[in-house]
Amino acid sequence: MRITNRIMRNNSLYNLNQNKLLEDKLTNQMTNESKIARPSDDPVVAIRALRLRSNVTYVTQYYEKNAEDAEHWLSVTADAIKTIDDILTDLYEKAGSAANKDLTSDDLNIILTQMKSLTEEFYASGNVDYAGRYIFSGYRTDTAITFSAEDEKRMRDEAYSYNIKEDFGYADIDSFDFTDFSGIGAPLADDADGDGIDDTTQQSYEQSVTNSKLYRVRLSYDDIDGKDGEGVPILPQLKDGVGNPLTFQYKDADGNTQTLGLTSFDDPEEAYRAVAKNDPPRVAYIPSTGEIVFSEGVYTESFNDKSKFSVTYDKSTWKEGDINPVHYFECTETRAVGEGKQRKTAYNQDGVTTMPQDIYYDVGFNQKIQVNTTAPEIFSHDVQRDMDDFQRCMDQLQGIETKLSDIEEKMKEFPEDSSAYKDLMKQKEAAEKAQTYIRENIHSQFENQITKYQKYLDANNVASTNNATRGSRLDLISNRLMNQQATFKDLQTDNESIDVTQVAVELTSSEMIYQAALMATGKVMQTNLMNYI
Repeated sequence: MRITNRIMRNNSLYNLNQNKLLEDKLTNQMTNESKIARPSDDPVVAIRALRLRSNVTYVTQYYEKNAEDAEHWLSVTADAIKTIDDILTDLYEKAGSAANKDLTSDDLNIILTQMKSLTEEFYASGNVDYAGRYIFSGYRTDTAITFSAEDEKRMRDEAYSYNIKEDFGYADIDSFDFTDFSGIGAPLADDADGDGIDDTTQQSYEQSVTNSKLYRVRLSYDDIDGKDGEGVPILPQLKDGVGNPLTFQYKDADGNTQTLGLTSFDDPEEAYRAVAKNDPPRVAYIPSTGEIVFSEGVYTESFNDKSKFSVTYDKSTWKEGDINPVHYFECTETRAVGEGKQRKTAYNQDGVTTMPQDIYYDVGFNQKIQVNTTAPEIFSHDVQRDMDDFQRCMDQLQGIETKLSDIEEKMKEFPEDSSAYKDLMKQKEAAEKAQTYIRENIHSQFENQITKYQKYLDANNVASTNNATRGSRLDLISNRLMNQQATFKDLQTDNESIDVTQVAVELTSSEMIYQAALMATGKVMQTNLMNYI
């Protein structure tokens, strides 16, 4: 084959250009510190780079954002639970102090005032938020656990009302002692002349003082709607575990089973008295206190250890500090949205159990962790309702002490040998008997409250343990994510980054080869066929 100068020149230019391309490639690698500038440079490296970059992006999202956000959420929750534990411990200790029988009513009032303040703080702790999201509110992170003063005003202006359904079991039925001393000072059966004095002295006022054990279903709220616009009593709907109307039963004197319905009472004392008298048997519904009260006979005949039932009622009077029912119950919210118009919103009524509303964070490949603790796990309505019971007992104690003081003052007006003085002495003895009953009831209630606060503490400790367990698991996941991030970044570096020393040597060698090629090509191109002719 004949090689002409033209062929040699073209081949030399092509080879010089290839050397320049190599030099340009090496120069780009030195500049970018990357093996490739475009996928076509090395498809295998490009494909591997895309996969590794995706892995690094995912792991970085999990480690530096999701896991960190979850850690902060769990940390805020842990701090709130610790505060709640301190509050419940303080309440537990104060209940133990109040169980001392030697305390005066003033001492008990001081302790009760302190306990009420702690109870308010207990629920206020449930409104802790993280980055504007309430941590105990489940999915409704924009809704506080309790209503604020602004909520109270808005709900009053817009006529808010909730239809609430509460589920109960046999264990939710509790008992309490009621002392009736209303007969002290009332005309006795043998008051012939109507002066309020027992003429025959055959009856004692002490006989009218009774202490009865009553049973009840205590709803989560008081001040329930008790009457409609025309003053007709509104009774709650009671249904058994299968949805049938719930009836109360008792046995009459002949041993026959009789059925009772609810009787609505405006005055709690009147309701307790009617149930305690048991003539006739009553099941008292008290909207003002949110109680359904019945006697032991009704309790025995109507319930057993497998009993389950529900109570549905309306509540339209709300105040600051009340717990928002949407976090706890199946309910329907109704509010005014214009003249003659209403808007209804159903909560927790999708046919499945929607509580607790657990929030999960993605913290790894196909790996999630729960970050929230829901309000029902810690914040029981019973903590506030227990305070209502204490106040009722203290009101009774103050009432009997006032009556006893009035009797003693009145006794000073009569000679000791007078009929009036003797009658007042009987009243005093009856009042002292009632005072003894009430003091004993208060003492027992504070003793029982110690057990209740321990139960609340146990629930709080369980929530704390669960939160800490999630935190420990998150720490393990975070450590693994940190190692994964470092590993993927190393692999990414090994796949994409150049060895600077090696590339520098290759670049220098390429430059020398290019210079040598120029010299060789120049020397060859100086001669041609004409030089030999």
